Amino acid sequence: MIRVGILTASDKGSRGERVDTSGDAIREMVASIGAEVAKYDIVPDERDLISLKLREWCAEGLDLIVTTGGTGLGPRDVTPEATRDVIDREAPGMAEAMRAQSLKFTPMAMLSRAVVGARDKTLIVNLPGSPKGVRESLGVLLPVLPHAIDILKGVVGEHPPTQKA
Repeated sequence: MIRVGILTASDKGSRGERVDTSGDAIREMVASIGAEVAKYDIVPDERDLISLKLREWCAEGLDLIVTTGGTGLGPRDVTPEATRDVIDREAPGMAEAMRAQSLKFTPMAMLSRAVVGARDKTLIVNLPGSPKGVRESLGVLLPVLPHAIDILKGVVGEHPPTQKA
């Protein structure tokens, strides 16, 4: 079972002024790969608070942390920086795949600064703050997440068979 944490970065959400529909979308999507949401929180768009929560959840042994919000160009969008403060290694191909998928729907996808990377045995994925952006971005990653997590855990075997288009 993949243990997941969902972390929403939102000033308004953390004050109870906005419903977290993006977190709900993540919860629904990770369930489709048999994952269990073990942690959930909403924090303000503060780099130190985001990185602190990421470190805490990594130390607790979560397999996957999915963040939503704070990946754009706005002055309060600091989730990628907070993530880079925490991760040991980036997985740029995964972030590139998310942007490529989203570009099929909107040219605004090129404004995304989302990061994907690993800290020890935990994979951290930054997603946009909208349910639509979550579905587009996370949808392209779902097929590879279990294998990526197995690699991080040291469960090394044959590569999964490639899918024909």
